[in-house]
Formats: sequence, structure tokens, C-alpha cells
Amino acid sequence: MISKDLDKMQKKDKRTSFQHITSESVPFGMLLAIVGGFLDAYTFIGRGGVFANAQTGNIVLLGIYASKGEWGQALVHIPPILAFIIGVIVAESIKNSSSHIFSLDWAQAVLFFESIVLIIIGFIPNIIPNIVVTVAVSFVSSVQISSFRKLVGSPYCTTMSTGNLRSASQAAYIAFTQNDRESAIRAIRFLAIIFSFLFGAFLGGLLTLIIGVKAVWGAVIILVCALVLFSIGERKSRSE
Repeated sequence: MISKDLDKMQKKDKRTSFQHITSESVPFGMLLAIVGGFLDAYTFIGRGGVFANAQTGNIVLLGIYASKGEWGQALVHIPPILAFIIGVIVAESIKNSSSHIFSLDWAQAVLFFESIVLIIIGFIPNIIPNIVVTVAVSFVSSVQISSFRKLVGSPYCTTMSTGNLRSASQAAYIAFTQNDRESAIRAIRFLAIIFSFLFGAFLGGLLTLIIGVKAVWGAVIILVCALVLFSIGERKSRSE
């Protein structure tokens, strides 16, 4: 029993350590959250004032415009929702077939795929309708959400903060009221993700104001860093 508990603790430590970057590790989640905040700021400032990551807003606006009979405005919000759905399907397909199509595992394949799409977005000029970019960003956002859903075993999201804020608040409440150390650690993890998202929004907004549409390549650099760290962590885990 003791040896099993030690094994569990070692596995959990690997998921939180910078030396063992996995798809559930905190450092990896922080990098993805930076990308999530970055892309929202990028589309809001540089691509038409929309939050392409969050589909709740699109669904609400679809209902509002439909209730007012403004069907042209309502229909504009359907493509990002459809792109999000397609992204979920693609993410599941990558998971199931990455071993056959890629030499990388599914997590690395997703990061590589997302980077390629964002590189292409950086070449799309402002004269192209913003819906093209917001659909593409919604697509890669859903791929990222569907592929990376756990933070050290706990559900979380790298492109939105509402659920993470709820989880952080709940864990903090349990930590203070029950003097639960594990809940305190969980709250800190979620706060790290939330502040990473905030930093990503700040960075994305700043770069978009300075560079313009090509600022999206900043998110690509962060994804490449995540890919490199993940690859190093995977090699270390296999060698142990």
C-alpha cells in the first residue's frame, strides 16, 4: 500500500514539475492559457471586436438578433459555432489516428496543427472579412479545448476563465474552511492558469496594437515553446 501511494505521489509530481511536462502539467497548462488569452485579445482588437474563443457569446447574440428579426446579423454568428463543432471532431480524430498519421503523439500533433493554422492567419490581411479569421480561431480554439481538458487530474479550460475561476474559488473555500492542503494547492494551480490567461490577453493586446494582424505569430511562438518543453518532458519520462 505504501509503495502504491508513493507511486501515485511521484506521478502527480511529474504532472506539476517543469522537468516532466505532460499534457496535464501546470507549466504546460499555463502556456496554453497564455495562448487562449492572447487569441481573444487579438481577435477583439485586430479582427472586428469579437471574442472568437467563447461560443457562449455567439449563441446569445444569435438568439438576440433572431428575436429582433435581424437575420443578417444573426447568421454571422453561426459560422464560428459550426467551426467550433468541427474543431472538436478534428481533435478527436487526431487523438484516435495520430499514431498512424503522425510520428508524434496526439498532443504534439495538436500543437503542431494549431501552430500551422495560426501562421496562416497571420498572412490574412485586414481587407479580408473578419469572419474568415474568427472562424479559423474558433476552430483552433475548440481543438485546443477538446485536446487538453485536465490540469493534474482536474477539469479545466485553457481558452476561457469562468470555469477555472469557479474551480479556484471552490478549492480556496474548502482550503480555508477545512484546512485542506490539497485544496489549497488546487486553488493555486487554477489561479496560475487564470493569471496566465490574463497575461496572454495583455500580451496579445499589446502586440496587436504594435504589430497588427501578424501579432498572432506571437501565439505561435508560445505554442512552439509548449511543444518543445512537452517533447523534452516526454523523452525524460521514457528514459526513466
